[in-house]
Amino acid sequence: MAKTKELSKDTRNKIVDLHQDGKTESAIGKQLGLKKSTVGAIIRKWKTYKTTDNLPRSGAPRKISPRGVKMITRTVSKNPRTTRGDLVNDLQRAGSKVTKPTISNTLRRQGLKSCSARRVPLLKPVHVQACLKFAREHLDDPEEDWENIIWSDETKIELFGKNSTCRVWRTKNAELHPKNTITTVKHGGGNIMLWGCFSAKGPGRLIRVKERMNGAMYREFLSENLLPSARALKMKRGWVFQHDNDPKHTARATKEWLRKKHFKVLEWPSQSPDLNPIENLWRELKVRVAQQQPQNITALEEIC
Repeated sequence: MAKTKELSKDTRNKIVDLHQDGKTESAIGKQLGLKKSTVGAIIRKWKTYKTTDNLPRSGAPRKISPRGVKMITRTVSKNPRTTRGDLVNDLQRAGSKVTKPTISNTLRRQGLKSCSARRVPLLKPVHVQACLKFAREHLDDPEEDWENIIWSDETKIELFGKNSTCRVWRTKNAELHPKNTITTVKHGGGNIMLWGCFSAKGPGRLIRVKERMNGAMYREFLSENLLPSARALKMKRGWVFQHDNDPKHTARATKEWLRKKHFKVLEWPSQSPDLNPIENLWRELKVRVAQQQPQNITALEEIC
């Protein structure tokens, strides 16, 4: 049934004025082009409430009582992984029969919504303490200190992997049109491993790592790529090198080699990839690569 158009405030007031002038509901309806029942409803409201304004509407009663709302809110606060099905069963045992959408709407009104859990590194208490110690030690470092650091890391880029998201403008039911899809294959269709470094002055060398690297290879790798990168970036005297706590980075031979080369190494807390700004650079690289849509490993390497 179509929803009728609400009468304007002027029309409702005119109905009351005509009624006070002694006109009947039928006469008022004919004069204003309204149904007699509509005119009667306006007049009855005015007689009862002395107003023609819309009155507050109670609406349908909530299916979940205030006590039930507190119960499910407390449940998901203690255990965010609680499912809507679990909450439906909890309320049913308490005497309230509701649906999953009702659960969602109720929790949304409490400021809670269902989201995908973020994937983060597994942090043990010792890792948390190390990250906190690092933050406190460097909290007041001047900006020029951070500008004198060369950040480094390795990353893997898949040929047809989920390197980035992509949004498209399309019409309804055109989601599978080739123009509106991203091609994928099993296991990403192959990948390449890259080593790179950068500083506040720009990116250093980006090198493909073609075989599994050990400590000796890593030291040779740094000699051939890190030092030329530092020279190309025109780093100031006493620049600092950052790498993570991979075993080949922390090996005794690697530490001794870095010491003999007079490298200053930034002490780095374990399990803290989010502290390394190069992660933002890797993200940007992967987005740009995905936009180029390489079709083979050779093209993937060239684009990188």
